[in-house]
Amino acid sequence: MPRLTRAESQARTRDLLIATARTLFLRDGYHGTSLEKVADAAGFSKGAVYSNFRNKDELCLAVLDAIHADELNAALAEVSRARTFDEGVAGFQRWAERMIGDEGWTTLEVEFAIQARRDPDLREELAARDQIIRGTIASVLATKLDANAAMDAEDMATALLSLGIGLGMQRVIDPSIPVNVLIKTLRALTK
Repeated sequence: MPRLTRAESQARTRDLLIATARTLFLRDGYHGTSLEKVADAAGFSKGAVYSNFRNKDELCLAVLDAIHADELNAALAEVSRARTFDEGVAGFQRWAERMIGDEGWTTLEVEFAIQARRDPDLREELAARDQIIRGTIASVLATKLDANAAMDAEDMATALLSLGIGLGMQRVIDPSIPVNVLIKTLRALTK
């Protein structure tokens, strides 16, 4: 087997650190996960973590980027397989049932947002990522909305994302709360 190049080895180390941190952040939360724990669990020194990430915030951003990419792609895949608007909504509902209120993901997002309130640069990083998510949702909605929709795609994306975040927090506390309220809101706004 050919030996890895330095760049390949560094990329592999970075990917392993992100995957390990993802597991720990989702299980133990932001504050319950230290860089030392990530390094130990991944089988590296703390120096390996610092050679890839400036600090825990940067590592957590990389983890959230990976989660968002995975979950946004999963939600878009559910919707994109649809031939009709109703099939798209049904696909989105399947994704929402699995993910909205996922305890690890939801609490990590909330805990990290609270962490960001003390750091304007970190807050800006999170805001930029949220804008990308809203933009993606808006672009999907724009292809499905008719001229008589209650609001434009950008506003609707903001409303649905905000409702989804709040619903996720409520479902962490009480998992019996159905995601159907989000689906009903989507249907009401698109009429």
